[in-house]
Amino acid sequence: MTNRMREDSHEFLEINLFTPSPYEKSGAAWPIRLGHNSAKPNYHIGPRTSPYYYLIFVLDGEGVFHQNQQTYRLSRNDMFCLFPQVIHEYYTDPRLPLRKIFLAFDGKGASRLLERIGLSQRQPHAAGALTPEVIRLMWDFVDSVRGGADTDLGRLIFFHQIFDQLSSAAAGSAVRNKGNISWLQQGYEYMEIHYAEGITVEKVSAHVGVDRTHFTKQFRRAYGMTPIEFLQELKMREAQTLLTQTACTLSEIAQSVGYPDLFAFSKAFKKRLGTAPTQYRLQAKHQMAREAEG
Repeated sequence: MTNRMREDSHEFLEINLFTPSPYEKSGAAWPIRLGHNSAKPNYHIGPRTSPYYYLIFVLDGEGVFHQNQQTYRLSRNDMFCLFPQVIHEYYTDPRLPLRKIFLAFDGKGASRLLERIGLSQRQPHAAGALTPEVIRLMWDFVDSVRGGADTDLGRLIFFHQIFDQLSSAAAGSAVRNKGNISWLQQGYEYMEIHYAEGITVEKVSAHVGVDRTHFTKQFRRAYGMTPIEFLQELKMREAQTLLTQTACTLSEIAQSVGYPDLFAFSKAFKKRLGTAPTQYRLQAKHQMAREAEG
């Protein structure tokens, strides 16, 4: 690793600035800055704000971090995030100067990415969260940019790999212990995505790692319906959309929402909505025609 660090009054710093491409900006989040530093004993940042998210990893040393009227001690392998337009301040212990590597990013999905690794405005610091794999990926990212491989796809690959590793580490510790809300939400989202693929409640409960009876009981308590009722509601919602907004045949719709044949679909649809699919489509067309005329 070549040394490209420049010296200023309070640190040695190497930083790379990115101009995100239109493709990057079409996504949920994208990197803006990448760098690392070695602090001098007088190193002190802030109080100030950042225009974007700044994820910082402590490679060595100790210090103090202030944000949202909270104070956190910084130590080796900690990570902390500076949130946009939020006053922050951090500084080194003069006896044990900080050495950090960092990644700044932005995008409408940036805060959700941080939630995946256990960080939020209320909890912007995680002690001991940095893993050897994340450190390696960060240095590989730096080396890639140094070597001239600075493309939008290359940046995004490293960016998401880093968050993937951090997310896996978080899932192995605190996230695993969040309790019922976590696995219930997982089951809910799993059904939202895979409802048309012939999944059963047994498969969903196995996916989240709980007994079917317990899953059904807790799901009904949380959402006011059983998992079977929720799966049926998802199928019917999609069927209604396909009936009113496409020219798909009834057989095609039945297969699209996870029914084995037209008879099973028609029976379930009429039971749920009180009318046959064909009649529902005709009524919807007449309604749209009246609205167009009026």
